[in-house]
Amino acid sequence: MAAEGWIWRWGWGWRCPGRPGLPCPGPGPTTPLLLLLLLGRVAADITDGNSEHLKREHSLIKPYQGVGSSSMPLWDFQGSTILTSQYVRLTPDERSKEGSIWNHQPCFLKDWEMHVHFRVHGAGKKNLHGDGIALWYTRDRLVSGPVFGSKDNFHGLAIFLDTYPNDESTERVFPYISVMVNNGSLSYDHSKDGRWTELAGCTADFRNRDHDTFLAVRYSRGRLTVMTDLEDKNEWKNCIDITGVRLPTGYYFGASAGTGDLSDNHDIISLKLFQLMVEHTPDEENIDWTKIEPSVSLLKSPKDNVDDPTGNFRGGPLTGWRVFLLLLCALLGIVVCAVVGAVVFQKRQDRNKRFY
Repeated sequence: MAAEGWIWRWGWGWRCPGRPGLPCPGPGPTTPLLLLLLLGRVAADITDGNSEHLKREHSLIKPYQGVGSSSMPLWDFQGSTILTSQYVRLTPDERSKEGSIWNHQPCFLKDWEMHVHFRVHGAGKKNLHGDGIALWYTRDRLVSGPVFGSKDNFHGLAIFLDTYPNDESTERVFPYISVMVNNGSLSYDHSKDGRWTELAGCTADFRNRDHDTFLAVRYSRGRLTVMTDLEDKNEWKNCIDITGVRLPTGYYFGASAGTGDLSDNHDIISLKLFQLMVEHTPDEENIDWTKIEPSVSLLKSPKDNVDDPTGNFRGGPLTGWRVFLLLLCALLGIVVCAVVGAVVFQKRQDRNKRFY
């Protein structure tokens, strides 16, 4: 392999060569010494994917233990979930199924990165499949409900990998990945595909791919980043990047999926949690992170946003007052243009008279 194949970009890079299935979250172990010297503290603050940063107590990795049973060490199953030697199937390609898998251990890491190897596939054609997978970091676990097989009004973080557009009026292109942070006060609206509580999202074509599909979620010092590797190019692609996110420690990781009138196979192949080596200020270290309320510092509420085909936000729908102001501005613009035009025309007429 060429030498340049071993050089990683800051923060996110290529998946590790020679280590099949393990996405590499940052600089690799053979990064040139010069690059390390240039990066200095930056390189020290990100994991290189080595085993000492992998938290096995929060990871689901082959070979699985407990194949053929309803549980395994460190993980609990619920609903239609089945464990095979190759994958954990949350739902089969059948109607009205719900399944989930949850880690036994609460996570007390303040900075972490989760890599998810997953697959969504089925016999349904375009827009005749559903509903998708949810990835969770929440206070409660093993509680079934209407949100992709798990409970509504949750406390914590959810990443939704949605494959079916319930809102026929949406311009959003599916499959679609979105993020929601909740303190228990918000309800996920399935009929609107969670649009009113979505913080950010992107279109991601992850269904029925003939190669491996990966997703990575990084949370560090209030910044939440979601990346995908869906094109079999061995590199991460940006999906979501939000700052001002506050998540407590002591919550649980999990994954769930649900089907309704339409269905798909929803498979988890691996969940790998890495600890990020990040320095915190003394004030941050003195905070009781288990008592933090999940929240996001935004300039405006997610409810003020609607989606566009690219997955970006634009302003909300025009109110009567906004329409009036726009019409008034347009009318004033027309009047100004008319006056300027009349003045210019009159001057030209006066200039022409001088030549006769």
